[in-house]
Amino acid sequence: MDFGFIQKVFPMYVQAAALTLRLALIGIFLSLVLGLVCALIKYFKIPVLRSITSAYIELSRNTPLLIQLFFLYFAFPRMGIKLSSVQCAIIGLTFLGGSYMEETFRSALESVSKIQIESAQCIGLTPRQVMQYVILPQAVSVSIPGFCANVMFMIKETSVFSAVALADLMYIAKDLIGLYYKTEESLLLLCIAYFVLLLPISLIAAFAERRLRYAQFGR
Repeated sequence: MDFGFIQKVFPMYVQAAALTLRLALIGIFLSLVLGLVCALIKYFKIPVLRSITSAYIELSRNTPLLIQLFFLYFAFPRMGIKLSSVQCAIIGLTFLGGSYMEETFRSALESVSKIQIESAQCIGLTPRQVMQYVILPQAVSVSIPGFCANVMFMIKETSVFSAVALADLMYIAKDLIGLYYKTEESLLLLCIAYFVLLLPISLIAAFAERRLRYAQFGR
């Protein structure tokens, strides 16, 4: 193990990790918004939009992110739409993550019993008030574990960004292996980088799940 090499290239991994995290956070935020909109469309069974949403979810969940990135990066320019590597990464991650977020939010919304909704309507709450004070607070608490799992999944999926010439963590590792043949050192730093990025989220998810279990069952 060449620790001198590790010390030399460590700043490159820090810079790549910052780029990876920044793109992941943007993609996660946009996928959260997209997923919530799609979940509400399916929950309220809005005509036409519900069919479009279902088609989007099936397309997104049944095609790999790598193929989606290739389509954005290589096929779109042939149709006159030129996107940068960063734009392709954000759009691809949002497109993929939105469908997973939708499933999480929709199942959380449907977990609220109809009896509570009907009871709220009986005491005179408007549909907006029912959603704001009855459905959403419970749905948010139920969706936290699934949301954290989706966040971890999306961060790990950023490893394919290197396919569109984006200098993320995977790109740096492959580049260093090709230039210096330092496979063990490069992969070790890559594993450490992703571990550092994902560990806090894993701990937060475990804490949130314990709090949710305690709130529901008192243990």
